[in-house]
Amino acid sequence: MAEHAQPDRQSWTVTLVCGASGVGKSSIAIPLAARYGVPLAEADDIVTALQALTTPQQSPMLHYWSTHPEAQSWAPERIAELHFAVADALRPGVEAVIADHIKFGAPVVFEGDYLVPELADGFGGAARAVVLGEPDDERITANLRARESDRGDQRHRARVSTLVGAQLTKRANAVGMPVVPARPWHDGLDRVDRALRGWRRSA
Repeated sequence: MAEHAQPDRQSWTVTLVCGASGVGKSSIAIPLAARYGVPLAEADDIVTALQALTTPQQSPMLHYWSTHPEAQSWAPERIAELHFAVADALRPGVEAVIADHIKFGAPVVFEGDYLVPELADGFGGAARAVVLGEPDDERITANLRARESDRGDQRHRARVSTLVGAQLTKRANAVGMPVVPARPWHDGLDRVDRALRGWRRSA
């Protein structure tokens, strides 16, 4: 795949690259931002800022992982539920950031584990989201091991990611946002770009 010599501008303002941990969001979001000629932003930075500005008493859900370390050993299904509870707690803040970018015409590509496709809904097409899908536990396990070789087996975490990914796909379908398979990797950027450009707002 040839890289574009000049930015290939998109017609909308905010792009959300959604997906479970370990599916390859960064490998798509980084070159996508370069292709569009816009900044890349990490939704995880919003989480970090909010955690620094609040206490567990003020925002218990945002601090849940640090105040309840035992949650790491929960069943994958329960961890996936907690993941979306945290995402829901973050939603007003992320929506405010999206709205600000749209108001001031400041294009950006956002990626992060807690982004959900319905965040792009309701902005009249000025925001678009894509879910990067990977349903194979073993593939996600391999991805996580390659990225974080010091964190052990990773199969439990990969199972959580598979469940989160399935729910993200369901949510994307509910609001009409595209879902793009993470593989094959060689043309992932082009497939995501086509899906975003081809999106049409439902009536």
